[in-house]
Amino acid sequence: MSGPRPVGPADVWSTSAVTAARAFEYWRDLICDTFVQLSATPTAAGPFDGHLVHADLESFEMTTVAAGGQRVRRTPRLIARAGEEYLLASIQTRGRGRVEQDGRVAELVPGAMALYDSTRPYTLHFDAAFEQVVVQVPLRGLLAEAGLRDARGVTAVQLGADSPAGVVAQFFHGLARLQRTDPLAASALAAQGRGLMASALTLSAGRVPRGDVLTRHRVEAFLRARHAEPDLTVDDVARAFLISRRTLYRLFDGTPGGVGTVLRRIRVDHAKSLLLSDPGRPLEAIAGACGFAGERQFYRVFRAETGLTPGRFRGTSGQ
Repeated sequence: MSGPRPVGPADVWSTSAVTAARAFEYWRDLICDTFVQLSATPTAAGPFDGHLVHADLESFEMTTVAAGGQRVRRTPRLIARAGEEYLLASIQTRGRGRVEQDGRVAELVPGAMALYDSTRPYTLHFDAAFEQVVVQVPLRGLLAEAGLRDARGVTAVQLGADSPAGVVAQFFHGLARLQRTDPLAASALAAQGRGLMASALTLSAGRVPRGDVLTRHRVEAFLRARHAEPDLTVDDVARAFLISRRTLYRLFDGTPGGVGTVLRRIRVDHAKSLLLSDPGRPLEAIAGACGFAGERQFYRVFRAETGLTPGRFRGTSGQ
């Protein structure tokens, strides 16, 4: 199989890269390499076309799939051979299909979303051409974030476009479109993706996401909106949400260094984007735009987070 063609931070593959006779064999290899080990068969005779756009967004992977009809299975034998542990979400954007797992069937129509778990057998079925966005997240950490022991009972449940989880589906659909036109902006927004998937998992279980989970997402959004202010303090954040410092720190118990670490990483992520998108911009100007008190602090924090100085990062990434 030939290698991927990079497009910004995303990779693009298409069956147009091979002969018609090899198209489905190539496609089967593609989906196994992109997701988990799977078996697949076409649902119609004749030529097969398939196209993938895949992006690794650090805490999750996102793939836009456009292809002809097919039946895809995750079997016990494949699970035993390669024990990948992921929660996957299919967000249908065109055509129809269905997800089957644990004796349940979720119909996939445009705007709907369904979850499935790679540790147990499942089937995806599409009679004709379709398009969907697939989000893939490591399972164990996501279950802990959602407050669930396992994903049994919550997969292969249709989450409609008009349901609360439909908001999550709309986010990822929009993120996939943005990925094609502005990868740097998509990367910045992607930080919200993992938390939204945890909320979708909770909603699929028929529960309202825990209040602290929602508050943490709101705090992270606030930090992203205000991170360019060098004098932003923990007290400022706590006051904005009418909570105590102690409560604010408890929201980020799972993050070493707490809310301060989250803010530093947001600033460093913004700086990385600016270093790549504006190579002629002085480091002092980038430091100011990202909320660092000065170039010295920028240098120290950036190196601690990335292992590189800002100048070295810019030079290495530009090669």
